[in-house]
Amino acid sequence: MSARKAPARRPAAKKPVAKPAAKPRAAGAKRGATPAPARLGAEPISARALGRATLARQMLLARERVAPAKAIERLAGLQAQQARPPFVGLWTRLEGFQREHLARAIADRSVVRATAMRGTLHLLSARDYLRLRAPLQPGLTAGLRALLRQRMDGLDIPAAMREGRAFFGEAPRPFDDFRERLEARFPRGDVRALAYAVRLHLPLVQVPDDSEWGFPAAASFALADRWLGRPIAASEDPSELALRYLAAFGPASAADAQSWSGVPALAEVFDRLRGKLRAYRDEKRRELFDLPEAPRPDENALAPVRFVPEFDNLVLAWTDRSRIMTDAQRKVVVTRNLQVLATVLVDGVVAATWTIEREKGAATLQVTPFAPLAGTVRDALEAEGEKLLAFAAPDAARRELRIAPRRG
Repeated sequence: MSARKAPARRPAAKKPVAKPAAKPRAAGAKRGATPAPARLGAEPISARALGRATLARQMLLARERVAPAKAIERLAGLQAQQARPPFVGLWTRLEGFQREHLARAIADRSVVRATAMRGTLHLLSARDYLRLRAPLQPGLTAGLRALLRQRMDGLDIPAAMREGRAFFGEAPRPFDDFRERLEARFPRGDVRALAYAVRLHLPLVQVPDDSEWGFPAAASFALADRWLGRPIAASEDPSELALRYLAAFGPASAADAQSWSGVPALAEVFDRLRGKLRAYRDEKRRELFDLPEAPRPDENALAPVRFVPEFDNLVLAWTDRSRIMTDAQRKVVVTRNLQVLATVLVDGVVAATWTIEREKGAATLQVTPFAPLAGTVRDALEAEGEKLLAFAAPDAARRELRIAPRRG
């Protein structure tokens, strides 16, 4: 790593007037960027109507009969930091879904698990991965720089990329083995930083096996173009990415799209697409965009109880998540160590968290509400919870559902 000269000492400046603390920025957002206020003529829309639109796009108003790869495209991907949640995410959205349906799609390579939005693992259809991987790259690069900061100085990323393409091109291999190779090639280099740079710059997919949820804990990686037998599209134009985001999560702002994707400067893209979009004004007077023909159900449309898994994009897709949860709930659901808890939706909004605990042949679904649940809600939750247990723990000799009085 190259050394930097210390900056010259400057005369002391006057102490500035204290300013309020800035709110956290979405990945890739410019310093000082805030959601744009709505222009005149933008149609008003309530938080409840936004929530119903989201549930319709996310197939959470009613289960649908859709093949896994097509469903994942409609959802604009499923976050897959852990292997199990995407299976549960499709179960809660698709009629008659069985885990082998997704396992087959992964095995036949119509669905891939790869680094994508925000530098995290997602399931994407092969078609979407090939088309959207290049537009995501500016966000991956921005995320790398934000994380490594000064560690970026002196990194020979092109050389590490050549090593990565040669290494993973020979055969699918674990990333730990690649770090060992980097240590041999760059004995004085920042190997972990180099390895992470390769992971975010070189299009790689994880290789499935016959594990319970499709992938082992330490999956091997393969070059994406060789695994899929097709090249990655070269264009980094994010226009299609922005439109696909709105199809899955709209109405939403450019800042929301940046938060979901990690790609910077999307306000310019949305402004360029303005003629193709419909503009709304939310209750905070922010300008939101949507596709003109996208579903926007009545805000009083029936929304059944749904179990949403850990890390689901439903709770990560916006800077302002008030359409589905309160700020107090968000602080519980998204933890300080960046875990995203599984949630229960009641009437379209987050009402509880849930976990499944396994012990000695038993499976227990533990539901922890944020507030006391009405009797009819408890009945619906128990009925849906029993189905979830049968899906997630079919081998359990005993299954039990427990509902805590309330959180805290």
